Amino acid sequence: MEIKIKKLRETATIPTRGSSQAAGYDLYADLEEPVVIKPHSCVRIGTGLAVDIPDGYFGAVFARSGLAAKQNLRPSNCVGVCDSDYRGEYMVALHNDSEEERVIQPKDRIAQLVVMPYLPVEFVEVDELTETERGAGGFGSTGK
Repeated sequence: MEIKIKKLRETATIPTRGSSQAAGYDLYADLEEPVVIKPHSCVRIGTGLAVDIPDGYFGAVFARSGLAAKQNLRPSNCVGVCDSDYRGEYMVALHNDSEEERVIQPKDRIAQLVVMPYLPVEFVEVDELTETERGAGGFGSTGK
């Protein structure tokens, strides 16, 4: 599948894959200078990119496992959803879960983009739902 991508600034980096089978494409910080993220705070980092995701798909922005495990940095909304009709800059709001300041350098890999299909649905209001064995049992109700 080909996806159109536009550099909003000449310094932006086109997403890359870490391996031929990687589902995620690394998103890079498009910064003029390093940015400090204080402990337990969030900073929006631009990628300098706009993406033309095809209809029927969306761009899911996930944490990079190395960044999360080694530096305690993750997208503040955990998973970003970029709809197919969005044409603005892809931004990553990075949250620092650690007790130390973290620094994002220009061109650092800050998140990963996975293009995923979705099913459009129509919600229909009803008086009753189909009964199941579980019913309304919520968190921990299955005993596992």
